[in-house]
Amino acid sequence: MIDHTHHQNHAHHASVHTHITAHAQQKSTAHKKPSTKKHTTHTTVQKKTPVATQQKLKAQNKSKHRHSQTYTATAQTSKHKKAINVSKFSSTLALNAHRRSTEKCAKHVRLALESAGAQVVSHPIAAADWGRTLEKIGYKQISPAFNNPQKGDIYIISRTKSHEYGHIAGYTGKDWVSDFRQNGYAVYSGTAHYKYYRLS
Repeated sequence: MIDHTHHQNHAHHASVHTHITAHAQQKSTAHKKPSTKKHTTHTTVQKKTPVATQQKLKAQNKSKHRHSQTYTATAQTSKHKKAINVSKFSSTLALNAHRRSTEKCAKHVRLALESAGAQVVSHPIAAADWGRTLEKIGYKQISPAFNNPQKGDIYIISRTKSHEYGHIAGYTGKDWVSDFRQNGYAVYSGTAHYKYYRLS
């Protein structure tokens, strides 16, 4: 007689073992959670400047620019109006004077002014056009004062039919001198139009 008890017990133990193993796997699977990785996204956030702040900054920049322009203009004006040494102007004018006219009166007056400290940036060729240049270096037009001239005074004669460039001369404290030592201020015969300048 074959004993079936061993086979039955073996089958029973195998069935129990299979059941326990399956249960353990289900429990392990139930407790195991899927791994999820968190991805951090770095986002650069640009702060927007309020409109009011932008307008304020623009106003400040414009103010600085205007200040810079004003300072530059003032510096240039001061540079052109550098003090002129009247004694140096007079002595140079007298020293370079010829006995007779060389028709270079404007050149001689300019050289005398520059030797005295005047900074003549640009100048006209014709003596008749020197008015604005004199004003730039510190002279001011006044009523003619031929009866009581002062050292450093300058006069200009406008163009005439006979003298297309006009005339210019300075007072040395003793004489009216241009490119030559004059006998007086009236170097043209006939009617002439005078402009008179003095350092302001």
